[in-house]
Amino acid sequence: MSTFPSRRRLLSVGAGAALGAGAFGASAVPASASPAAPQRSAGPEETRTLDELYRAALAEGGKLVVYAGGDTPTQQDGTKAAFKARFPDIDLTLIVDYSKYHDVRVDNQFATDTLVPDVVQLQTLQDFVRWKQQGRLLHYRPAGFSKVHDAFKDPQGAWVADGVIAFGSLYDTAAVGSDAPRSPLDLTDPKWKGRIASSYPHDDDAVLYLYSLYAQKYGWQWIAELAAQDVRFARGSNSPSQAVLAGQKAIGIGTSGSMVPSSSSPTKFVIAEGHPFMAWGQRLAVLKQAKNSTAAKLFLNWQLSTESQKRAFNGWSVRTDVAPPAGVKPIWEYPDAHVDGFPRFMADRAGVERWKQTFALYFGEVKGDPTPGWLGLHPGA
Repeated sequence: MSTFPSRRRLLSVGAGAALGAGAFGASAVPASASPAAPQRSAGPEETRTLDELYRAALAEGGKLVVYAGGDTPTQQDGTKAAFKARFPDIDLTLIVDYSKYHDVRVDNQFATDTLVPDVVQLQTLQDFVRWKQQGRLLHYRPAGFSKVHDAFKDPQGAWVADGVIAFGSLYDTAAVGSDAPRSPLDLTDPKWKGRIASSYPHDDDAVLYLYSLYAQKYGWQWIAELAAQDVRFARGSNSPSQAVLAGQKAIGIGTSGSMVPSSSSPTKFVIAEGHPFMAWGQRLAVLKQAKNSTAAKLFLNWQLSTESQKRAFNGWSVRTDVAPPAGVKPIWEYPDAHVDGFPRFMADRAGVERWKQTFALYFGEVKGDPTPGWLGLHPGA
């Protein structure tokens, strides 16, 4: 897969040159981190069936706790319902919070020997690299691991992506009519002033990466023009689409969308060739200290099964043997999705902070309570 180095290079003018000074991979390791663990093989792929794993998980105790990144407490209710329908006797606790809170929560639980989750499913991709180095992750290859695209798995089996998420812009087809924006470049047209909602780029690293791509592609003057559009910013990447669906705004930026919406969907997700959007694989791992490791393995195998992968709401699977719907390409065939760029972006924590503070200068400080609520130190305990 191409690395697109020119797309990652910041503009060589003004603030862009300063933002480009950071070196990738400069992330701090907490004082509580365990020594770097030697790499080990995860062994062959899982050969047990889902039903065999289910019986083994019940014999283990039948409990499972998952910390999942997301925006609202109910965002993973569909996943939980589907899992419970397939494995009704597993006592599944699935806690949704911003990934940037879940990761430090898990770190603090490591430091205080109070670990709660068995599985972490997060957007903070850099944490999986660090936790692997610290020996915190169970090296394990679920069934179908060999069919997962290389960009979406750790070779040693420390983590694997269970789904693709894409962020970009969408619009209400009825509200925009024949004037629909063809690309993000159109969003600074004065006719859209006061009609755009966005999640804060300096509150969510995936939205931040999207906005960084906009800045690199269109320049800081475009960012300034967007800031003058009276955009309604809010916390949570769900907020722009909710504002559009509620008829409050015509356009949403920094939110997820689907390439295969239902025929009754009032919105359209914008992908324009030659214009950036962003996508990544949401990483999933079993913690080495998990109390319910067999149930955790069951969860990974179920998430990666072709049955589950075919249900992807946006048409994209992490598996190379699950074809997308007609008219949709696998996500790794969209160079403008920058699938390879987001992990590198997330690894450069100093660079991330500079991007955050720069966008705060353009759009103001983040305001509002976190949309999942305040969950404390040990949710799910």
